[in-house]
Amino acid sequence: MLDELIHETRIAYFSMEIALQNQIPTYSGGLGVLAGDTMRSAADLELPMVAVTLVSRAGYFRQEIDAQGRQLEHPHDWDPARWASPLEAKIAVVIEGRIVWIGGWLYVLQGHMNGRQPVMLLDTDLDENSSEDREITHYLYGGDESYRLKQEIVLGIGGMRMLQALGFEIRQYHMNEGHSALLAVELLRRYAYVSEDLRPGEVPYDIPRVRELCSFTTHTPVEAGHDRFPYDMVQRILGDVIDLATLKHLAGEDNLNMTRLALNSSEYVNGVAKRHAEVSRTMFPGYRVHSVTNGVHPFTWTAESFIELYDAHIPGWCHEPELLIRAECCITDEAIWQAHCEAKAALVNKVSALCGVTLNAEIPILGFARRMTAYKRPDLLFSDMQRLKAIARQRPFQIVMAGKAHPRDEGGKGLIETIHRHIRDFADIVPMAYLPNYDMDIAFSMVSGVDVWLNTPLRPLEASGTSGMKAAFNGVPNLSVLDGWWIEGCIEGITGWAIGDSAESDNNADARSLYDKLEHTVLPLFYEDRAGWIAVMKGAICKNASFFNSHRMMRRYATEAYIG
Repeated sequence: MLDELIHETRIAYFSMEIALQNQIPTYSGGLGVLAGDTMRSAADLELPMVAVTLVSRAGYFRQEIDAQGRQLEHPHDWDPARWASPLEAKIAVVIEGRIVWIGGWLYVLQGHMNGRQPVMLLDTDLDENSSEDREITHYLYGGDESYRLKQEIVLGIGGMRMLQALGFEIRQYHMNEGHSALLAVELLRRYAYVSEDLRPGEVPYDIPRVRELCSFTTHTPVEAGHDRFPYDMVQRILGDVIDLATLKHLAGEDNLNMTRLALNSSEYVNGVAKRHAEVSRTMFPGYRVHSVTNGVHPFTWTAESFIELYDAHIPGWCHEPELLIRAECCITDEAIWQAHCEAKAALVNKVSALCGVTLNAEIPILGFARRMTAYKRPDLLFSDMQRLKAIARQRPFQIVMAGKAHPRDEGGKGLIETIHRHIRDFADIVPMAYLPNYDMDIAFSMVSGVDVWLNTPLRPLEASGTSGMKAAFNGVPNLSVLDGWWIEGCIEGITGWAIGDSAESDNNADARSLYDKLEHTVLPLFYEDRAGWIAVMKGAICKNASFFNSHRMMRRYATEAYIG
């Protein structure tokens, strides 16, 4: 199988997490789902790539919610042999002075059309390694700081060596976030000058050559999201892989900043939305940060009822999603509404099966699902309980939520408990459900089945956000804070509605704006003007889904980052 996939020069795409399919838990959230959509679109467009990630045998974690609403974490073990074939190579890296062997698995991602893309899942769970080293690739984002550095050595340096051992010819390396930035260190080693050719004070590596080979996508405007490692730890765990002075020159004097290393090692750098690129230029002054706004994979995130509708009226939409701009005139209101009702019925059934909560398909459902952490503000909707109840008594609505908090994010776990208290408090007025163990399958049911997609992050901390784009493919309007992609996608009253303005967040003002939009605009339109509501659904499809898709995103990367 591999012999068939290495005959052409490829783009190597490195990502700590990739969502390949729901049954393979090698992802924690948006970053991994985006990586999966990237590779799915590359397959559909037959853009030659190879992805490199970790096998994460124990997954991120399986979430259980107890009777008090507390999150409990369990390993989410999976068997790579069931889904992938062993790689026919092993390579070694040195960690803490020990040789650590790395094997792996080949997963072949089949595109919706004819394309295929190889995905390498690196694995240290080998007989040659100690029990401690065998666990390096077990837990996605698990362990302490030193565990994280070891994983990033395996991903960046090990991934580079595995590509070489397998015979891949690589024309460009794309770092999806800074976790894989150590691949630049391996490239520097490859392009080291012979010592006698050096002039006094000259750096012993061909840094311009390395920069020409690398692209970097930064994803987070949250400072805590950028990995940093003290140099004493780096020297203890990684050793003197390259000259320390050069490493400090590229990665920062005080500690090894993986984002800084990626920035200084890449000719092309981009943020994941126009606003995010602006924020990144402020965070990292002196760097040219382009913007390629994220997108989502059309076929993966569109409900079957809408796939059938688009296939019938807009042939070719799945390969050229920009054709969806025709939906406004090519598809009747009745057909749009019927497709939505089918997707909504599927969500109602899933909520009943997972939570035992019975929802009414005639009443609007608000959906909110993402990583549970403070800056996402999942509790903004509940800022004024009395007003929310008053709105619900006037025009009823329902709420479906989901999301995991990182095991070490006590604030995020506290928010999940708080939401479950609200569920109990609201039971007699607003039917609410919190779907446990948020994954791709639950995400699909929600983005296709709710009536309104809600997103309430603190501005300007949302880099992009892709869940609302998925909703748009299913004719679901957004009611969201003007941050990330929604600044570009929001046409008020046409594709959805804005919460607040684009200034920095004010919780009280944003909550008032949210309640005002619900009470005076969104709910009245749903109940009193079905044609007007469907017009907004069509607006979401024509003006959001037609543009905010991963096919457009990958065409941008191909022309600007890979061959630009």
